Amino acid sequence: MPRHIRLGVIVPSSNTALEPLTQQIVAFLNADPTFGLLLSVHFARVRVTTISLSADADAQFALSPMLDAAQLLADARVNVIGWSGTSASWLGFAADDALCTAIEEATGIPATTAVRGMNSLLQQQRRPHDTVGLVTPYTPDVNKAIQENYAAAGLTISDGRSRYTGWSDNITFANLDEPTLDAMVDDVVRHGAQTVLIMCTNVRAAQRVQYWERQHDIQVLDSVATTVTAMLDALGIEVKSASAAEAWGKQFQSS
Repeated sequence: MPRHIRLGVIVPSSNTALEPLTQQIVAFLNADPTFGLLLSVHFARVRVTTISLSADADAQFALSPMLDAAQLLADARVNVIGWSGTSASWLGFAADDALCTAIEEATGIPATTAVRGMNSLLQQQRRPHDTVGLVTPYTPDVNKAIQENYAAAGLTISDGRSRYTGWSDNITFANLDEPTLDAMVDDVVRHGAQTVLIMCTNVRAAQRVQYWERQHDIQVLDSVATTVTAMLDALGIEVKSASAAEAWGKQFQSS
């Protein structure tokens, strides 16, 4: 019988996209006989309704509610806890470092995040670091903050390779449709992007990654998917699944 791994995921409360997408990704991994593990996913929510650079919006990501959610997941004896949110991309990557340390100290369970997973994959790839594109549903100032954080880390995302819808109400992000996403990805690729970051876990994009990669001969890192690969990586589990790579993109060829 395959080894059972419980994945614990912290979810923004108004997010309606990441849970079904995460379950679908896990189902693909479980169906692959070469994967050799049985995964289950367990969720806990923290209140997040608005994405902006205001103090009130930033306060949604305070440690206390995150730790409350992590403790509830710990009750289920999960093997790893992942924050399936991208707040550190604009708050600063140190925010995720502090969150993971706090969760691990409070629960004794390894912790990681969507952004940590994305950044790990960026470090592994051989594409030039000045050819990254960014696609989000966020406002211009949030997108600019993300660009600045990556620039501070040595990775340039030019304005020409940054696209956003200008929305701030988190519940609406799941309404971003595939034709609009296709156009946004097409645009950053036309401006030279060879790796595209889909930076929002409430955007239904993970199922489209494989199409974009084939269409443009690029790599796409989707934040819902990077949460899954980051959690497995935190447990020392390497993802090499042909079926998952076929359905969900190149990052599942190896974590």
